[in-house]
Amino acid sequence: MLTNLNTAYTDTRAADLAWALGREPLPALATLDLELSGAKLQLRLLGASHQVLLEERSGTCSETVACIPGSSTPLPLGVAKRVGEWEYEFAARVETLSQGSFAGRAQELLALVSDHPHGLAGVFPGNPHAFTALLAQHHEGAVHWRTWHAYPQDGQLVATRTRVGVRVAAPA
Repeated sequence: MLTNLNTAYTDTRAADLAWALGREPLPALATLDLELSGAKLQLRLLGASHQVLLEERSGTCSETVACIPGSSTPLPLGVAKRVGEWEYEFAARVETLSQGSFAGRAQELLALVSDHPHGLAGVFPGNPHAFTALLAQHHEGAVHWRTWHAYPQDGQLVATRTRVGVRVAAPA
């Protein structure tokens, strides 16, 4: 699903992004509710980037990647931790592209996500390549999502990958 976001573009630099687990739902500009193999997932586009809410019988998980005023947790390259009964894995990378490469990559990603039944993308006003996009799936007993945050003024694309799965006990 592709939507035009009617709001100011507030997360204007990749370096301003922060990461947080367990935050309450923030006001969303657009949402997509999914059910993936019994897991309820809500993809949320914020004026300041994204939030994903996951609910399953094993518990809940909330991931926020956004410009969060007062946050002291910058965007990490990787995180692996337990969240209740789940193993949570997060990875992020920042790509810097030339203007031509950036425009092509932006078009590819927007086409991929907007045509996918588990995808949500929002384009900010003023630049067709200023967007946030999320894509979710359930695979091998875990919920996965990928996100992209585009900063055309700097030629930067922030890509994240998240995997949340029930912890498997080690054999005795």
